[in-house]
This record gives sequence, C-alpha cells and structure tokens, in this order.
Amino acid sequence: MNENGENYYAFLEHRHLAMVAGELEQSVYTSPRTMLTHARVLIDSVLQLVLKEEGIADAQHISLKERLDEVSRQELLTDEVRDALHEIRKAGNRAAHQPRAFRVTESLAAWEQLYIVMKWYVEVYGNPDFTFPEYRDPAPPKEQTFELPELESRLGRLEELLRKTLNDDAEEVTPDKTPTAVLSPIKPLDESPGYTTVRQIRCGERTLDIPYFLRDAFLLPQRFEKSVRFLVKLHGAEEARIMSELPADLAGLHLSVTRYTQKNDEQFFEELSEFIKEEKARRRIRIERPGELFLFYKGDSIIVTEALAEAELNKENFPSLTPGFIRQLEESGIRRAGQLPQELVILAKYKNVGAGTIEKLFDDLKNTQKEIVTV
Repeated sequence: MNENGENYYAFLEHRHLAMVAGELEQSVYTSPRTMLTHARVLIDSVLQLVLKEEGIADAQHISLKERLDEVSRQELLTDEVRDALHEIRKAGNRAAHQPRAFRVTESLAAWEQLYIVMKWYVEVYGNPDFTFPEYRDPAPPKEQTFELPELESRLGRLEELLRKTLNDDAEEVTPDKTPTAVLSPIKPLDESPGYTTVRQIRCGERTLDIPYFLRDAFLLPQRFEKSVRFLVKLHGAEEARIMSELPADLAGLHLSVTRYTQKNDEQFFEELSEFIKEEKARRRIRIERPGELFLFYKGDSIIVTEALAEAELNKENFPSLTPGFIRQLEESGIRRAGQLPQELVILAKYKNVGAGTIEKLFDDLKNTQKEIVTV
C-alpha cells in the first residue's frame, strides 16, 4: 500500500486481479506463507486471461504447470516472464507443503517476480497508451503497539519503580532510620507488547505473574488435566471461567464448590503456572510465524500446511482414529485435518476420547506431515 492506503495494483482494469494482488501485497510482511501460496492463484488467472486473449482452448481443471507449459509452447512468453512464473509456482508449492518458517525475503522476491509478470501482461494485452508504473516494495506494516490498558499497567509499574528508587535514596540519606516495610523486588519490564504483568495470583507463599495478553484468557478445563473436574464444577458455579475471575489468592477457591479441598487449590495453581508457560511459548511462535495456522497439544504444536489441512480424517491417514471417533467428528462437520480445533484437547468432549487418544492423533498428524512429499 502507499501512504494513502491504496494498493499498488489498484490501477488494473481487471478489478478481481487488482483485489487479489492487493491482498497479496498486505500479506507480504504479515504472512509470507499466505503470500507465496496464493500468488499462484494470481498468475494462474493471468495465464487463463492470456489464453482467452489468444483464442486458445483452455481445458478445465488443468494444473498451473500444464497451463504454463501450454502458454510457453505457444511461444507467448519472454524468457524473463517464463522464469518468473516458474519461480512463483515453485515457491507457492513449497509454501503449501513445507512446515518450515518462510521469510519475508522470500515473499518480497515473489512480489518482484509478480511485478515482472503483471507488467508484461498489461503491456502486451492492456491499453497501449498506459505507462506501467515503476516497481515498488510494499509498505511495511506499522509496528505493534501497546493497548491502552497495558500501557496504563506499564506506567503503574514504572511509577512503582520510581517510588522505590526515591525511597531507597531517602534511606541512604538517613541510614539510622529503620524502614517500616520491605518492598518486594521489581522485575524489569518486558518491552514486548502483551507481556506486561498486569496482576499477580498467589497460593500460599508462591506467586504467579499474569501477563496482559492472558488477562481475560478463557480457562478451558481440558487444559488442566489434573484439575479438569474441579474447573468444570467451578464453571458451573460461575467461577474461574476466565483469568480475570480468579481471586488474588487461590487458597480457599475450593470453598466455592462442594467436595473439594485446599489440595485442589494447590494443584490448580501448579497447572496454572504450566498453562502460563505454554501460552507464552505459543504466543512467541505466533509472533515469530505470523499468518500461520497451528494445532496445539499441551506444550507442543504443529504447523498446518495446505497439504496437511486437506488430509481426510480417516483410518488410512490417521491410524489412531477409531470408527466411533471418525463418526463423531463427521457429525460435527469435521472431515479434514484443517477443520480440527486449534486446541486439540477440546476433542476430549467426544465419547470414549481421552488424553491418550488425542496424543496419538497428534502424533499421527506429525507423522502425516513428515510423509508429505515436497514439491
């Protein structure tokens, strides 16, 4: 986009091409995989338009490579354009099949190759009086900023640090004065948006820092394997459904329901600590690999490529699936791996599906991904 927010290819007479190109432009930095995968759609559309302009029959359901080969066979392409088309096609295939992280440099390279293709297409088949504009890199997205509540929390902690510093200075001036209170150590602020500590939760002598991005996180019972029944009962009493509902001290949380003890409070505290660690790790992955689709299971994750997403949920692809499990998934409209819930432990809601079954399915998903042939 330019400074006015207009897409680079807004000048294209073919509005659908312009719209697709505009979406690709916006994803160059935010999701290289998306840009590379869907750039194939744009060049395939261009090739179809070329065949139409030349009056050449274009069979339906023909592959991009076959269409590209046909246009090449007709000697309609320059060497530069043909090479650019093949590079875009191959990069898109890699992005559709490989789970590795794709770099912005790769999507920028594809953006430059698209320029070669689009410039050629417009100059050959467009208005002869039109002057194609010079190449331009997409404008980088604005930096992620702190939301107002988090900013206020950060300011509060900085003010606390300032007060502590002033108190320390005052004590140095009057060393004989006995302090009436001991201030707890203040941890350095994390400069990354979302990680600012907005509150603390304790249980006995231990405390947990709650980062801003988890301030209102939903506490899915299945994420707390040892406390799942405890949380289900608490949810029924409209307690502990989201992080912000938790009391500052978990000791005594069990009093909100019957037949539970302080040990359940302590056990939940332990699992809550692990939950926060897992969520921080997941957030780092999402930030490092924006625009990617993940499936999560406990502390592990898997990238959902286009090829994996299309894999049918059957016994052949995923040996751990039982007929009953498959039937229940189908009844929920889940027939392919890409339709599975991002948080796989949710599948425990199905009859006769436990943690062991889900773990085996997750292993199957990883194995299926490894078996996908790189194009």
